[in-house]
Amino acid sequence: MTDATQPALDMAAIMQRFSQWEADAAKLVPENKARLFARLASAGITLVTVTFDGYGDSGQIEDVAAFIGDQPAELSGGAVEVRMLDYGAGQPVANYLSASEAIENLAYDLLRQTHCGWENNDGAYGEFTFDVTAGTITLDYNERFTSSENHAHEW
Repeated sequence: MTDATQPALDMAAIMQRFSQWEADAAKLVPENKARLFARLASAGITLVTVTFDGYGDSGQIEDVAAFIGDQPAELSGGAVEVRMLDYGAGQPVANYLSASEAIENLAYDLLRQTHCGWENNDGAYGEFTFDVTAGTITLDYNERFTSSENHAHEW
């Protein structure tokens, strides 16, 4: 028996709204990347690596390392405008984050776009390389999984 006071969930509509939100949020990435790279370049940063690890329904950025050439460098102060679209919001909002926070935000956005659920079950780990000089971001992604083999014999 169903409760007549509870409306039925329209999963198709829910998934459509979520898909639209994902698409709208993805449209913000190129401009956020451009503003971040401009900020990094102005500080002389040529490369940033971001390592992440997740499993058991939890995941995080492990390290953000910046370089000028092949020498480690500090991510200096100063804000980067990062536009974010909260789920259910009609318009993105400008947030002003430190370079480190903007890098982490972009890494999480890219993980969500390419490997949603990377932190679940056995999880995944990897490294982003932000090549400021080339204007590219690459992802080296490693997914964990549990495997089992069964052998049954009858004689």
